[in-house]
Amino acid sequence: MSNKISISNAKIILRKGEGRTIKSGGLWVFDNEIKDIKGTYENGDIVEVHDFDDYFLGYGFINDNSKIRVRLMSRKKENVVNEDLLRKRLQSAWDYRKSVYAFDKEDGLFHYEGVVSDSCRLIFGEADFIPGITIDKFGNVLVIESLALGSDKMKMLILDILKDILKNDGVNIRGIYERSDAKVRKQEGLPITKGFLSDEFDTNVPIIENDIKYIVDVANGQKTGFFLDQKLNRMAVRPICKGARVLDCFTHTGSFGLNCAMAGAKSVISVDASDLAIEQAKENAKLNNLDNIISYECADIFDLLPSLEEKGERFDVVILDPPAFTKSRASIKKAVTGYREINIRGLKLVKNGGYLATCSCSHFMDEDLFLKTIKEAARDAHKRLRQVQFLQQGPDHPILWANDTSYYLKFLIFQVVDEL
Repeated sequence: MSNKISISNAKIILRKGEGRTIKSGGLWVFDNEIKDIKGTYENGDIVEVHDFDDYFLGYGFINDNSKIRVRLMSRKKENVVNEDLLRKRLQSAWDYRKSVYAFDKEDGLFHYEGVVSDSCRLIFGEADFIPGITIDKFGNVLVIESLALGSDKMKMLILDILKDILKNDGVNIRGIYERSDAKVRKQEGLPITKGFLSDEFDTNVPIIENDIKYIVDVANGQKTGFFLDQKLNRMAVRPICKGARVLDCFTHTGSFGLNCAMAGAKSVISVDASDLAIEQAKENAKLNNLDNIISYECADIFDLLPSLEEKGERFDVVILDPPAFTKSRASIKKAVTGYREINIRGLKLVKNGGYLATCSCSHFMDEDLFLKTIKEAARDAHKRLRQVQFLQQGPDHPILWANDTSYYLKFLIFQVVDEL
């Protein structure tokens, strides 16, 4: 594993009329946009990218195995990709999180709009101008996901620099775990891998968020172990939950249900299809002395919701936090059907005057399409909706407007005011 940045003498020449994505602020050059490659390189090397007329467009790392042939890291000729540039990028990413989440060096916690947490996403790939790398901070543990060859070759250097930057603010990282086990790595010619990048440690990592304690399983949990992007949305549901009967669907490790219970819900039913997730959620409930309020069920939501409707069950609050139903443009139509179905079923289970919280975490299911799907679901369920809030991912998952993939989470709270 290299700790160095490999720079080649290669120059990528684009076809005339191509490069629209990077010219509008994006970071990707696709294979079919390239006219010629001059010089020699190895996959993962830094190359120069030029327009058809030899105009300099940027530096990026190349990979012949990927349809995303080059991922840009710099647009200025003077900003050569080296260790100094990496340090500036990583320092900028940390300074941004300290600012938007009000990091307090004294207690080592983030304080933001009522949220108090020791965890956040430190690096969000292209949105932080470090393509292919995601790094989450859980307490004093880092979890890294590397999805591109060029960034994979630099990951140890990135981690060493980041640890040094954090140490300057009193954050001493005690362990690093890699979760580069997404299938998309195969498209980069990379093996699926996971494991320690530091001395071994207990991978059940304690964190705190919204006054709730969690144990995050960084080795076996989904993605990097915990969905930090929903932290503000979990806080947003609290006001509507006091004294409420709540149905929490796709609970994962129980976070929405725990927030509802902490806010004073009368009872919460939290459901997930994963036995492991339900067991972890139960442990989190016990950890917060909320297991007397929350009951757990391992079930397929698509089967459970119609069953509850048949039994005449009704809830004050229904929360739908499904996984991404689509990870490609080709399956959008199928995803729309899935989102419409669960929202129809969820709406039918909400009492008149109650609330539905619903979301999509797929960037392919864009904002307009998601809103249209919910509108159709409300029509089919014969329900009228009054929008309470429209939220997105937390600011530690910044949305880079020139990079569509960085905007993925849409979260809405509606009051179901009556039947038509």
